[in-house]
Amino acid sequence: MSQKAPGKSHREGVSLLELFDMFPDEEAATEWFETICWSEGRKCGKCNSTKTSPVKSGKPMPYWCTNCRSYFSVRTGTAIARSNVPLRKWAIAIYLCLTSLKSVSSMKLYRDLKVSQPTAWFMLHRIRQAWAGESDDEFSGPIEVDETYFGGKRRNMSKTKRKELEGRGTVGKTAVVGAKDRGTKQVRAQVVENTDASTLIGFVEDTAQDGATIYTDDHPSYTQLPTVQNEFKHETVKHSVGEYVRMMAHTNGVESFWSMLKRAHKGTFHKISPKHLNRYVQEFAGKHNIRELDTLGQMQDTVLRLVGRNLLRVDLIADNGLDSTARS
Repeated sequence: MSQKAPGKSHREGVSLLELFDMFPDEEAATEWFETICWSEGRKCGKCNSTKTSPVKSGKPMPYWCTNCRSYFSVRTGTAIARSNVPLRKWAIAIYLCLTSLKSVSSMKLYRDLKVSQPTAWFMLHRIRQAWAGESDDEFSGPIEVDETYFGGKRRNMSKTKRKELEGRGTVGKTAVVGAKDRGTKQVRAQVVENTDASTLIGFVEDTAQDGATIYTDDHPSYTQLPTVQNEFKHETVKHSVGEYVRMMAHTNGVESFWSMLKRAHKGTFHKISPKHLNRYVQEFAGKHNIRELDTLGQMQDTVLRLVGRNLLRVDLIADNGLDSTARS
């Protein structure tokens, strides 16, 4: 009797040889993107009209919309619009991002695809746009909720910077709160300004259905979770005294998600700024939520999520109120 392989071995992968057979040239890559984005027929990316026709001159906009009277391509109306990078390279970038458990850095992508490092960095953020604001569906539970922090160790800071920080522990770090639904194994996470009661409870209320069972650690902010009128059932494990599991009460699932995210931070990206941290958090939450799909299914799902999204470089680098200094 054969022994079951470890991990997600039931998923069908795509080897590098198969990948390059799928995308031998730009024409094959374009056809693949069009098949996914226009599975029900070609549509204008600007007005969604089906009244379209091919253009003889064909490049770079191979189609004409008679409704809004404009040229368009399969990129139009997606997060990869206005990009000069060939679709073949986009397909390979999506593959590398999805199949690398700890993701892929812009330095590796620039070497693998022979694009500039700034272009590779922008490409990866455009791919991450597929998972931005992924879902508003509430979890039915049981739900594990936990928070973690990013921002560098003080021993790595200069004496001047250390003196600027007042307080201990998490002071000067960026907080991230997350939830995992044990029923669906789906994860949701986001960067938050702080971990006070209103912030954490607000996250729980936005994430969980009324009546759901919530498992947390003994962070003081969770003690104010509403339990009247059966809004939530709340149980805690007391990490402060070394208690990590009590019957069904634990946060091991969401902490496993933090572990993967932090291994990517240290092992792949090395430094992430608070300004862009939420984009990386959304990438890993999004990839976690489609990990049961085969590799090809994950690629197709990601391409579909790019439709209707937009990310201009000017918006990516614009000030969002958070520190742009990369932190280890």
